[in-house]
Amino acid sequence: MGGLTTHILDLTHGCPASQVSIELFELNGPEKRLLNSARTNSDGRLDAPLLSSDLVRKGEYELLFYIGDYFKEKGLQLSEPAFLEKVSVRIGLDPSSLHYHVPLLVSPWGYQVYRGS
Repeated sequence: MGGLTTHILDLTHGCPASQVSIELFELNGPEKRLLNSARTNSDGRLDAPLLSSDLVRKGEYELLFYIGDYFKEKGLQLSEPAFLEKVSVRIGLDPSSLHYHVPLLVSPWGYQVYRGS
């Protein structure tokens, strides 16, 4: 699978984070353009890439993970507003690379991202 993919692991419960809303934006200076939105499946993954390899253009992109909603639906008592309501990850893409995978490891109080395989 080429293009841009992601998955989310819930470190608090030790499981994949299902039904998390994700938005993908293309950034052009101060402007943001919504390219796609999706929800993770029961395995914490998307059923299709957020951006297929033929649509990747060189530039900066933003992944926006709606993680606060996920933890509220799991029944966690969070402060209002939640410490992590949304997690924003800005990445640079280049079409010469066939595949970008951006895993998110998350709890209500912290997260880690990296370029996976």
